Amino acid sequence: MISTLPRNYSYNNLDFWVDEAIWGHRLYDEQTPWLCFMEFLNVLSSEYQKGTAFVENTFNSLSYSPYSRIYLRNLLFNNPYIEVVYRDYENHKDGKKAWNDWIQIAEQKFAGLGSLPNFRYLQSNFDDFEDFYEAIKFLQSNTIEGENNKRWSSQFIYPYGKECLYEDLRINGDKVQNDRRFFGRTGEILYLMLSRSGRGQQLLPFLEANILNSSSVFNRLAKKLQPDAGFENSVKELKGTYLPYENLDDFQNLADDWLNIFTCEIPPYDTLPHLVNITGLHMILYFLNRSKGVLNQNKKAKFILEILAPKKTIIRDLASDSYINNNNLSRQAIERHILSIKETNDWKEISKSGDLLYAAQKLLQNKFFWPSNDEDLSMYDSPDDLLNELVDKAIMRHKQHVYNFHRVWGKEIGLSSSRNSQRIRYAPTDSLFKSLVLINVPSRMEFQEFLTKLYVKYGFIIGDKQAIDITASGQADLEAFSENALRLEQRLSSMGLLRRLSDACAYVENPFARDGD
Repeated sequence: MISTLPRNYSYNNLDFWVDEAIWGHRLYDEQTPWLCFMEFLNVLSSEYQKGTAFVENTFNSLSYSPYSRIYLRNLLFNNPYIEVVYRDYENHKDGKKAWNDWIQIAEQKFAGLGSLPNFRYLQSNFDDFEDFYEAIKFLQSNTIEGENNKRWSSQFIYPYGKECLYEDLRINGDKVQNDRRFFGRTGEILYLMLSRSGRGQQLLPFLEANILNSSSVFNRLAKKLQPDAGFENSVKELKGTYLPYENLDDFQNLADDWLNIFTCEIPPYDTLPHLVNITGLHMILYFLNRSKGVLNQNKKAKFILEILAPKKTIIRDLASDSYINNNNLSRQAIERHILSIKETNDWKEISKSGDLLYAAQKLLQNKFFWPSNDEDLSMYDSPDDLLNELVDKAIMRHKQHVYNFHRVWGKEIGLSSSRNSQRIRYAPTDSLFKSLVLINVPSRMEFQEFLTKLYVKYGFIIGDKQAIDITASGQADLEAFSENALRLEQRLSSMGLLRRLSDACAYVENPFARDGD
């Protein structure tokens, strides 16, 4: 098993230290891949301002200061009144009245701005009220994840530049609090992964030009909606992230896929959905591979993918079984991680103690932060009972959020689906396949070579050559997987990503390849 880095904080607010020891603090299911990416950009922007982007001088010492941008988010997401004012403006074309009416309402209704909000700067930044209204509507149309039911202070816009970046907040009246519901630290974990990949300085130029130092018209528009041209002092520091591993192949593979998408001749902002897709996939791989590591399963995670067919095939059942097997890995890892303490000399030494339960309590406190000193030990008959209670509690807590990570993120990036079935299985969407082509095909690649590359890099089993072990065990025949691969070939062709040159030769093509023909 790979050794882990020491904890850097006491984390006294945690019930116990189990999930965090395996995957870090923390992977969080309510934080979608897009919001993970947005949190990552907040971290990167803060570190970039300090001149330490992707530089980690001391492991797990990350401390950063995100922006709040409360004016901007009030204007975009707590501003239904602008519609009423604009309708009156359309009828009378009285810009002065429109500004005065809207400002009077905003000063009364907007939240988190203190007792003396001032919106007169907007009149200087926009030629007339209609331009102001259109700017609001445009940026609202660029809300991340479109229509959703999140509170207004947890809505985010497309990251056209630094002035579009801000943290997740809970705002009630003038009370403003940092919140960890939708920015749950998974973006911080992503930042540390890329920092430890050894590729940070190669990644930085693209992010620097297109986000951190962007002068795009859309970023300038966001600036005009904010006082002081978007300048904001940010003094609050967030810290406490923990990534257990100093170096993993998973980190380099993630960064390499980012670099591959950067080399495509795609408009810069169009690359971001592909970054989100591939980041979500790599985070799932990290989640499953670390689970397998704890379980001493040396082979990396594999996924049997169903390419949707008009009728149900054996591949659908196998893809569902594959999903279930992977989904159970994290729960099994939790149990194994805790019970492995019984194999240590420290646990064996407990039998020599005059007070077995007390000795077990102290050992478990040191490793897992549980049980607390005021835990009633009289309800336990032996150290094993105490240990089993921790297993039950840890699994119960695990099922609340971390256990759901594989399911939620798989659905979000288009890897898993329950379409046409009551069971979830791996059935990738066109969007995910497009990302995979852009990232893995430099110019063009023979179709079977493409399938092999997806298997080697991501563990994707699609065609008969990747399914040798499965077919040899009698779970399915080669023809079923050959037909599965043929359906993918047809899908890629319909998407303009594959060309068949002859009966024996089909090529996957990257239409945005820098060196393509």
